[in-house]
Amino acid sequence: MTQSLPFALGNYRYAPGVFQYSSGVIADPGYVIRRVRFDKPVPLAEGFARIEAHLAAEGRPTTAFCACELRSPAPFDDAGFIAFNRVYVSTLERWGIARGDANPVARSNVCPAVAPPAVVSLYAFSYTAPAPAGGHATPSFVVSGSAEAPEGKGGYAGHVIRPGDVSPDGLRDKMRWVLGEMERRMGMLGVGWSDVGSTHVYTVHDIHPLMATELLPRGAAPGGITWQFVRPPVDILDYEMDLRRVFDDRVI
Repeated sequence: MTQSLPFALGNYRYAPGVFQYSSGVIADPGYVIRRVRFDKPVPLAEGFARIEAHLAAEGRPTTAFCACELRSPAPFDDAGFIAFNRVYVSTLERWGIARGDANPVARSNVCPAVAPPAVVSLYAFSYTAPAPAGGHATPSFVVSGSAEAPEGKGGYAGHVIRPGDVSPDGLRDKMRWVLGEMERRMGMLGVGWSDVGSTHVYTVHDIHPLMATELLPRGAAPGGITWQFVRPPVDILDYEMDLRRVFDDRVI
């Protein structure tokens, strides 16, 4: 299995992913990941400016930025998603984080089905900071969002698990694939389900019957499940998950 790689400028390691985001991040020894949620989603450019100011106020470099959560107006098609990602990554390049196709920052991007933002917006972000005295026995980490298709294929078309099938059987197979992908990503970071602090599910489809048969028996929700009524960021996807364990979670 591919192992995580160091990003020394940010005081974290990352699981390699695709050019727009990594598969996940984990704080270096002596550091923790702090998560900050905006009180209301902030348009992307304004959000990046506020993040830069927040990091400066906290005495942290822009390279400490390690994860973000986006909210988009509606799912993209494949071409639109690639175009958006190029714009998004340009800020990470300016901050000295992303270089070429190597991008250590974890990410989730989903689309609210009710009252979506008018433009792509920042919902929350995470960054590393020195650990408090005594630290924590379990390192803090963030696993990027994944829907029911492998990434890095040049697009999602032709690779989606049970495309368009949102029957109970179709959703079960989508969920199983995504759970396996979550486990693969955690494996690269050296953690497992018992280390997870919060599990997040993103779909507009009824997964309630599958919680008892798929999610809970797998040990996938030691801290419970947060289910948001949103869609994945690409229009042919139906189910997404992400995971994290952070010890400092605030709202600004």
